Amino acid sequence: MALSKDEQALLDQMEAALAQEDPKLANTLRGSSSRRIHRRRAALAGVAFVVGVACLIIGMTVHWVISVVGFVVMLAATVIAISAWERVSPDEGGSPAARPPKPASGPDVMNKLEDRWRRRQEGDL
Repeated sequence: MALSKDEQALLDQMEAALAQEDPKLANTLRGSSSRRIHRRRAALAGVAFVVGVACLIIGMTVHWVISVVGFVVMLAATVIAISAWERVSPDEGGSPAARPPKPASGPDVMNKLEDRWRRRQEGDL
């Protein structure tokens, strides 16, 4: 639930007062944001993917089992990276209002288009 502008301003004032009074407590309460954690997880998955590619290439010359392990590492890294990147919100608050609206689709849109087409054919438009 989003805060009103007045409530947000009051909250900002309270946070500033807390940061002035006790900076250590304010830093402890802030912690690391989930956005930063998920970005870091996605970056580490990217590094693991590169390691998997290296194992895949090295395994072709050394032993085929290393290639299979490299492929599995690449697959796992891809799944982790995609799931972590999807959880990264566009803003720190993660409010749904900040996200762009989804385009309308489905049966409602088709019904509207069919109604327009019928009206056009009948000359009502």
